[in-house]
Amino acid sequence: MANFTYLYGLVPTKEAENQSFPSMKGFDGQTEPFTIVIQDITAIVSLLDSKQYSEEIIQDKINQDMEWLQEKAFHHHETVINLAKLYTIVPMKFCTIYQNQERLIEAIRSTRERIAATFKALSGNEEWNLKIYCEDSQLKKHVSEKNPVIEAKKAEISGLPKGRQFFELKKIDKLIDSELEKEKHRVSKSIHHQLKHFVIQGNVKRNWNKDVTGRRENMTWNGVYLVSEKNVEPFLKQIKQYEDNMLGLGWRFEASGPWPAYHFSSFIGEGNHVDKRIN
Repeated sequence: MANFTYLYGLVPTKEAENQSFPSMKGFDGQTEPFTIVIQDITAIVSLLDSKQYSEEIIQDKINQDMEWLQEKAFHHHETVINLAKLYTIVPMKFCTIYQNQERLIEAIRSTRERIAATFKALSGNEEWNLKIYCEDSQLKKHVSEKNPVIEAKKAEISGLPKGRQFFELKKIDKLIDSELEKEKHRVSKSIHHQLKHFVIQGNVKRNWNKDVTGRRENMTWNGVYLVSEKNVEPFLKQIKQYEDNMLGLGWRFEASGPWPAYHFSSFIGEGNHVDKRIN
């Protein structure tokens, strides 16, 4: 039976030697994950039957079997999270698969220096996520009353003949909506830049819509941050302060973590990422 190699992540060999490897089920739900040592880098992997997990079968499952996809994605995510509690890990994307162990070892050796640099960058640091939401109706009231552009437009309209005022006032709602969106972006971006005083690195992700979040408020910002362990508490304290100060204007903050550092690590030699061929 030919086996593919499923890669969860890479950890420093010194850490793997000092911390016993946990017992858990592999991606197929039957075999157990194990380690492959490549000098100072240790790969955490499990084996997959190549007939049951061919590229075509995986693509069909992802496209047609939502239950399978959710189960396997959850398994990958939970496994990486548990490993991140024990080791400094360069986490792999879901369904990173190699045709065999030799291909994996070759890929690791070819990027060894970059992996070592990533271990150094991640050691003692944590990935945190901040989602910012806004209840538009609350902030809109504030914008309509306090925004200088709106105030200037109202003053301009007040000086027009009565007939013109009627038509111009009907247009002002569109201007308020436009200024509302600008205000949400301005405030969120300002918070993002202020938080950089507490973090090593911060990146911006795409906002999610209400169908995904299940919330009534609109998401205005989705940021990820690499934070040193000593700065996590001040980082979270600052976010709490924002929430306390801005709650009355409709702002909501959702910080979560620590997460495996998916957004601050990469592995050039990664295998199949669902949409690529298995190496």
